[in-house]
Amino acid sequence: MSQQFQQDLQPQHVAIIMDGNGRWAKKRFLPRFIGHQKGLKSVRRMVAHCSTLGIKALTLFAFSTENWRRPPDEVNKLMGLFLKALQKEVSKLNENNIRLLIIGDRSAFSAEIQAHIDIAESMTRDNTGLVLSIAANYGGRWDIVEAVKKWQLANPERSVSEMDEAALAQYVSLSELPEVDLLIRTGGEQRISNFLIWQMAYAEFYFTDDLWPDFDESSIDKAIESFASRERRFGKTSEQVAN
Repeated sequence: MSQQFQQDLQPQHVAIIMDGNGRWAKKRFLPRFIGHQKGLKSVRRMVAHCSTLGIKALTLFAFSTENWRRPPDEVNKLMGLFLKALQKEVSKLNENNIRLLIIGDRSAFSAEIQAHIDIAESMTRDNTGLVLSIAANYGGRWDIVEAVKKWQLANPERSVSEMDEAALAQYVSLSELPEVDLLIRTGGEQRISNFLIWQMAYAEFYFTDDLWPDFDESSIDKAIESFASRERRFGKTSEQVAN
């Protein structure tokens, strides 16, 4: 894919549901956690490649509100991996002018994880390159409910009947970023699993059987090529788009 092709037709905001770590490990007769560790390496590759391509925003679904239902040992290890990543990866992000955001309900995390989230966001706040958002203890329905609550707190004298889409959009997660252009889901499933429901209203979807640890630079290039081949009408006719 040529650089000119990338600049003209690539998405501004890519979101990825990183599915398949456990199955990757199972296929190799390894513990599921090894798959999650391998998946972190794929995260590093994706962040570096998207930054090189000039993509403005990359949002990764790391841990959903439903993932607490997994076996306690796996959840504990995932929390440990999350903390380790916050401690060891942020300086590299900062050196590469990448801004880090963590979206989701932080209240369920340990005080140590919450503190490191604050440190990571503060350290990278002024960076002007790729915005890397990690959705952790996140759910799309939760996001919309929280946005309504925030709107009500900001407008105590107004009736909910006065709220419209533009008003609510200011309070959902990632409101300062372009809406998601391209959703990628690895692992063969074809659903969005309560991820960025509001923000993906007009996103193009790309599903692949590749398990997340196997998803590499050429894989995301294929997804972007697919995106670039699609006609995005946003309610208009093909003739209107062409003109």
